[in-house]
Amino acid sequence: MGTVPLLKDEDLSPEAAEVFAEIRALRGTDYVNNFWRAMAHDPGGLRALWDRLKVVMAPGALDPLVKEMIYVAVSTANGCDYCIHSHTAAAKGKGMTPAQHAELMAVIGMAMQTNGLVQGLGVEVDEVFRA
Repeated sequence: MGTVPLLKDEDLSPEAAEVFAEIRALRGTDYVNNFWRAMAHDPGGLRALWDRLKVVMAPGALDPLVKEMIYVAVSTANGCDYCIHSHTAAAKGKGMTPAQHAELMAVIGMAMQTNGLVQGLGVEVDEVFRA
Protein backbone atom coordinates (compact mmCIF):
# COMPACT_ATOMS: atom_id res chain seq x y z
CA MET A 1 0.00 0.00 0.00
CA GLY A 2 1.37 3.40 -0.98
CA THR A 3 2.00 6.17 1.50
CA VAL A 4 0.71 8.87 -0.85
CA PRO A 5 -2.14 8.83 -3.37
CA LEU A 6 -1.17 8.65 -7.02
CA LEU A 7 -1.93 12.03 -8.57
CA LYS A 8 -4.19 12.20 -11.61
CA ASP A 9 -3.33 14.60 -14.41
CA GLU A 10 -6.04 17.04 -13.32
CA ASP A 11 -4.50 17.21 -9.82
CA LEU A 12 -0.97 18.10 -10.95
CA SER A 13 0.75 21.39 -10.27
CA PRO A 14 1.83 23.25 -13.42
CA GLU A 15 5.47 22.22 -12.80
CA ALA A 16 4.54 18.54 -12.39
CA ALA A 17 2.31 18.72 -15.49
CA GLU A 18 5.30 20.05 -17.45
CA VAL A 19 7.43 17.09 -16.32
CA PHE A 20 4.65 14.66 -17.26
CA ALA A 21 4.49 16.24 -20.72
CA GLU A 22 8.24 15.68 -21.10
CA ILE A 23 7.93 12.06 -19.95
CA ARG A 24 5.20 11.46 -22.51
CA ALA A 25 7.14 13.13 -25.31
CA LEU A 26 10.44 11.37 -24.61
CA ARG A 27 8.82 7.96 -24.23
CA GLY A 28 6.36 8.41 -27.09
CA THR A 29 3.36 7.39 -24.99
CA ASP A 30 0.47 8.93 -23.09
CA TYR A 31 1.20 6.62 -20.15
CA VAL A 32 2.90 8.03 -17.05
CA ASN A 33 3.68 5.33 -14.51
CA ASN A 34 2.85 5.21 -10.82
CA PHE A 35 6.35 6.17 -9.64
CA TRP A 36 6.12 9.58 -11.31
CA ARG A 37 2.53 10.01 -10.10
CA ALA A 38 3.68 9.46 -6.51
CA MET A 39 6.69 11.76 -6.97
CA ALA A 40 4.40 14.52 -8.33
CA HIS A 41 3.52 15.47 -4.74
CA ASP A 42 6.94 17.17 -4.66
CA PRO A 43 7.16 19.03 -7.98
CA GLY A 44 10.69 20.30 -7.31
CA GLY A 45 11.91 16.83 -6.41
CA LEU A 46 10.07 15.39 -9.42
CA ARG A 47 11.81 17.88 -11.72
CA ALA A 48 15.26 17.22 -10.25
CA LEU A 49 14.83 13.44 -10.40
CA TRP A 50 13.48 13.47 -13.96
CA ASP A 51 16.28 15.76 -15.18
CA ARG A 52 18.95 13.53 -13.60
CA LEU A 53 17.34 10.32 -14.86
CA LYS A 54 17.32 11.62 -18.44
CA VAL A 55 21.08 12.17 -18.24
CA VAL A 56 22.00 8.95 -16.44
CA MET A 57 19.85 6.65 -18.57
CA ALA A 58 20.66 8.28 -21.93
CA PRO A 59 22.97 6.51 -24.36
CA GLY A 60 26.60 6.98 -23.42
CA ALA A 61 29.58 4.75 -22.74
CA LEU A 62 26.98 2.13 -21.72
CA ASP A 63 24.09 1.49 -24.05
CA PRO A 64 20.53 1.88 -22.72
CA LEU A 65 19.89 -1.88 -22.53
CA VAL A 66 22.97 -2.42 -20.36
CA LYS A 67 21.85 0.46 -18.12
CA GLU A 68 18.41 -1.12 -17.69
CA MET A 69 19.99 -4.48 -16.86
CA ILE A 70 22.20 -2.82 -14.24
CA TYR A 71 19.09 -1.14 -12.86
CA VAL A 72 17.43 -4.56 -12.54
CA ALA A 73 20.47 -5.93 -10.71
CA VAL A 74 20.65 -3.05 -8.24
CA SER A 75 16.88 -3.13 -7.72
CA THR A 76 17.11 -6.85 -6.96
CA ALA A 77 19.90 -6.25 -4.45
CA ASN A 78 17.83 -3.47 -2.83
CA GLY A 79 14.62 -5.51 -2.85
CA CYS A 80 12.64 -2.93 -4.85
CA ASP A 81 9.81 -4.95 -6.42
CA TYR A 82 8.46 -1.95 -8.34
CA CYS A 83 11.84 -1.17 -9.88
CA ILE A 84 12.57 -4.81 -10.69
CA HIS A 85 9.33 -5.00 -12.67
CA SER A 86 9.48 -1.60 -14.33
CA HIS A 87 13.12 -1.90 -15.40
CA THR A 88 12.73 -5.51 -16.54
CA ALA A 89 9.89 -4.27 -18.76
CA ALA A 90 12.11 -1.40 -19.96
CA ALA A 91 14.99 -3.80 -20.68
CA LYS A 92 12.67 -6.07 -22.66
CA GLY A 93 11.47 -3.00 -24.55
CA LYS A 94 15.09 -2.22 -25.41
CA GLY A 95 15.62 -5.72 -26.76
CA MET A 96 16.59 -7.92 -23.80
CA THR A 97 16.00 -11.52 -24.88
CA PRO A 98 14.79 -14.34 -22.62
CA ALA A 99 18.31 -15.80 -22.74
CA GLN A 100 19.81 -12.47 -21.64
CA HIS A 101 17.25 -12.20 -18.84
CA ALA A 102 18.09 -15.73 -17.63
CA GLU A 103 21.80 -14.96 -17.71
CA LEU A 104 21.24 -11.67 -15.89
CA MET A 105 19.33 -13.52 -13.14
CA ALA A 106 22.18 -16.07 -12.91
CA VAL A 107 24.78 -13.31 -12.53
CA ILE A 108 22.65 -11.52 -9.90
CA GLY A 109 22.21 -14.78 -7.97
CA MET A 110 25.91 -15.59 -8.17
CA ALA A 111 26.91 -12.10 -7.02
CA MET A 112 24.46 -12.22 -4.11
CA GLN A 113 25.80 -15.60 -3.02
CA THR A 114 29.48 -14.67 -3.23
CA ASN A 115 28.85 -11.23 -1.70
CA GLY A 116 27.19 -12.91 1.28
CA LEU A 117 30.02 -15.38 1.68
CA VAL A 118 32.72 -12.70 1.45
CA GLN A 119 30.89 -10.51 3.98
CA GLY A 120 30.20 -13.40 6.34
CA LEU A 121 33.80 -14.63 6.17
CA GLY A 122 35.24 -11.12 6.41
CA VAL A 123 37.58 -11.74 3.48
CA GLU A 124 40.08 -8.93 3.03
CA VAL A 125 40.49 -7.40 -0.42
CA ASP A 126 43.63 -8.58 -2.21
CA GLU A 127 46.16 -5.78 -2.63
CA VAL A 128 46.23 -6.30 -6.42
CA PHE A 129 42.47 -5.57 -6.57
CA ARG A 130 42.58 -2.24 -4.70
CA ALA A 131 41.63 0.67 -6.93
